[in-house]
Amino acid sequence: MVKVSCMANKDGQGKTSRPLGIPVPWVYAIAYLVGAAIQFAVPVTIASIFLLTIQAVSVLLLALGIALAAWAQWIFRKEHTTTDPTQTSSRLVTWGPYRFSRNPMYIGLFLVFTGLSGVFTLVWSILCLIPVFYYVNWIVIPVEEAQLRKTFGEAYEQYSRKVRRWI
Repeated sequence: MVKVSCMANKDGQGKTSRPLGIPVPWVYAIAYLVGAAIQFAVPVTIASIFLLTIQAVSVLLLALGIALAAWAQWIFRKEHTTTDPTQTSSRLVTWGPYRFSRNPMYIGLFLVFTGLSGVFTLVWSILCLIPVFYYVNWIVIPVEEAQLRKTFGEAYEQYSRKVRRWI
């Protein structure tokens, strides 16, 4: 489960809501598998002259996504906190990749999804990423941001004015 730029209470008492009740990484995984199934049923091929380039770029995106998500995850572990968005946060994390994006774990998932889709040339999976982006950007993140504003007030407002939601 993914949490944006904050740390959960050590006692785990405070709870927030999770849209649809599904952890965001599972939303990405389900969309990827749906796209792969559609690709199997209705194959879309890519011209062979572009295939090698697409796959090479995809490997780079995959590696970058894994590195970014791992770095962001490591920060939460270093701070002895959880990535569970249902936990109320106790301290704002604004260092590491959080200096550049309020959602580096989501960006990492996006890059991993895109990289895997490109490596395996799953055109339909890329198309399935569109509703995932919509869900995360307009449903999940606003819920998380509302909780962060409620918890941190002006400190979060200043942070969100200084650091973009994505990049």
